Amino acid sequence: MLQIPTTDGQADALAAFPDDGERHPGVLMYADGFGIRPVLTEMARELAGHGYYVLVPNLFYRHGPAPVIELPEHIGEEVRPAVFARLMPLIEAHTTERVLRDADAYLRFLTTRPEVSTGPVAVTGYCIGGLLAMRTAAAHPGQVAAVAGFHGPVAADGPDGLAGITAQVYLGHAASDMTPEALGELNQTLDAAGVDHTSEIYPGTVHGFTMADTDAFDPAARQLHWERLLPLLGRTLTDG
Repeated sequence: MLQIPTTDGQADALAAFPDDGERHPGVLMYADGFGIRPVLTEMARELAGHGYYVLVPNLFYRHGPAPVIELPEHIGEEVRPAVFARLMPLIEAHTTERVLRDADAYLRFLTTRPEVSTGPVAVTGYCIGGLLAMRTAAAHPGQVAAVAGFHGPVAADGPDGLAGITAQVYLGHAASDMTPEALGELNQTLDAAGVDHTSEIYPGTVHGFTMADTDAFDPAARQLHWERLLPLLGRTLTDG
């Protein structure tokens, strides 16, 4: 665990990277709304095992260190309403202005780590983190070479939110979140913005399919997410 200096304080963060004394490309990973917890640690370590330095910040550090709220070991449907009742004020307080200030700090920290190689970085995110990844890529076109979002509200900012993205984009949508018609509209918007992208629906999935500690978890879909994410990083980041 690390502390990232920001304009609003210190953000605690998880870092995972190969213990080989080498420098590796950096990946900023935004958690879903439930934040840093064992399943995110596992995913960060799995990605790091492919040759990356993975930084996972606590999005809601202004409200305390992770876990900001107490979470059950398994976030089942029976507890989701109570959990979200506590999370929604934090999510609503995390304004675009805060997101962009934090993104500046996270990328500055990531790119100056001695374990991170020079060159562009990638940003990936889950659920709300997918939207934050897109905002980060749009705000840092010269620095972010790849962005990926999974079961996230990536189009929430509309066409203006896509302007300026020069990164290669991959989006994996839950079938419960995105109809084929909505996917077509999103892809047309990405095309109009000149974004190099692949955007697809994972059949039969529901929101949160990558997260093993929820009822939404789909092992095959999470494997597919790795099969999409890893080639993207390999194409866009050096030494990966």
